[in-house]
Amino acid sequence: MQIWPAIDLRGGKCVRLRQGDYQQETVFGDDPAEMARQFVAAGARLLHLVDLDGARDGLSVNRQAVREILRAVQIPCELGGGIRDEATIQDLLDLGLNRLVIGTKAIKEPDWLRAMVEKFPGRLAVGIDAKNGRVATDGWLEVSHVEATDLAGQLADLPLAAIIYTDIAKDGMLEGPNLAAMAQMKAATQHQVIASGGVTTSQDVARLAELGLDGCIIGRSLYEGRLTIPEALAAAAA
Repeated sequence: MQIWPAIDLRGGKCVRLRQGDYQQETVFGDDPAEMARQFVAAGARLLHLVDLDGARDGLSVNRQAVREILRAVQIPCELGGGIRDEATIQDLLDLGLNRLVIGTKAIKEPDWLRAMVEKFPGRLAVGIDAKNGRVATDGWLEVSHVEATDLAGQLADLPLAAIIYTDIAKDGMLEGPNLAAMAQMKAATQHQVIASGGVTTSQDVARLAELGLDGCIIGRSLYEGRLTIPEALAAAAA
């Protein structure tokens, strides 16, 4: 199972939010590239980057911080947040990102998503963020009536890199992941499913692996020292 340490970017800094609330922000560093280097030194083989400003405002605005991270490390990195047109996709892939995560635009314009995934096969993941099982968009500020598992089913025939499934209620709360929701999502699709939200301990990682999840994203627990990258990798391998 893949372990994706998370670097969330806002205003060029490395931050974490609670339940996606921009009013509940903790700054963990002014130098995201240095954070990336520390993660790699600890054994990280992948990095999950999020442009929080982009997710909310629809524009990719932390480009310089992303560029510096890519210069600092030589491992595959993915980025989500504010990626809503073909030119941005091409630009970010050219920048050196391994793959991109499409969220809001994927839900609101499925025909556009299909066209982009067919143009960039295996390079785009869909981020499905859910509150009480229903899909949220626009930096989690809007909640739709679409069931997350139904959306996954609609994506079945697309050549996606993965589905990244986030339970908003668990995100940043250090209370463990929503295992039932993750199992339901895994059962709803043949795509790889990366779990996000609430992963706090090595036991959480092990339980997700037992459920067949293909990977998990880990954020606040790494920054607060509750879980280390070696511990997460060991739990995933076991």
